[in-house]
Amino acid sequence: MSQFKVAVVVGSLRKDSFNHKLALALAKLAPADFEFEHVRIDDLPLYNQDDDAHPAESVKRLKASVKSAKALLFVTPEYNRSFPGVLKNAIDHASRPYGQSVWGGKPAGVIGVSIGAIGTALAQQHLRNVLAYLDVPTLGQPEAFVQAKEGLFGPDGSIANEDSQKFLQAWVDRYVAWVRKLAV
Repeated sequence: MSQFKVAVVVGSLRKDSFNHKLALALAKLAPADFEFEHVRIDDLPLYNQDDDAHPAESVKRLKASVKSAKALLFVTPEYNRSFPGVLKNAIDHASRPYGQSVWGGKPAGVIGVSIGAIGTALAQQHLRNVLAYLDVPTLGQPEAFVQAKEGLFGPDGSIANEDSQKFLQAWVDRYVAWVRKLAV
């Protein structure tokens, strides 16, 4: 059994999502005592405060997955210089009703990949602002703004580019140390 269960929230629903691929590749770089559980967000209703008293089963599942994790990993694309609405919707559901957030205190990593030259820099910053309000300590350094280029991922889903692999291994190593230091 793993010592550190990480709830992975990927902000893309696209079938061939670069960010989903990145999340899977990062898990391969982590030590054996880390377990990465992908949290499903594609079936959540739009957040409506009127539903707080009687949340949908998908919302209950989301909250239970996050609550049972010791750490968080957000892997997000960048849409219009921010993170996607589907990710914000999931964050809102798991933070409500007020005073019953399941996010608070869990150490998190924020990363993403995009075809753009600046990767997901602005999406990550916006996401960090939201997470700060929710009392989610995020790994500050190193930042990782990954550009999706030909050859980034190998046929088995691992990081194929040697320089990218070294960079992302260093990021994962820092993330692991961050989680070990802060996870309760």
